[in-house]
Amino acid sequence: MGPELIALFYVTAVGFVCAGILASLYQVMAQRPAGFRVSINSWPGIFASILICTFAGPFIIMRNAVRGRRIEHRPIGWLFGSSAIASVWSACSGVFLLNVFSVAANAMS
Repeated sequence: MGPELIALFYVTAVGFVCAGILASLYQVMAQRPAGFRVSINSWPGIFASILICTFAGPFIIMRNAVRGRRIEHRPIGWLFGSSAIASVWSACSGVFLLNVFSVAANAMS
């Protein structure tokens, strides 16, 4: 296993962990699970909803896919497809978040 593959696994894990943390914080604060719905009450609400959907998206996809497999008995291919989408999304958001964390750490030092 090359260093590129290890780095891919790492950024994917970072993206998915951050998605899980954000979705859990949203659920604690809003008293309902995070979903792909946008609040259109105000501009800050729209912006916050889009931000939550963007970074908590992989967790929401996997939660819905596992729930669909267990409760609705969807085909296993549905779960694999959802896992692939969530993994790529997690990798992209992980790369972005690690870059943001790196810039913030360099700015502090």
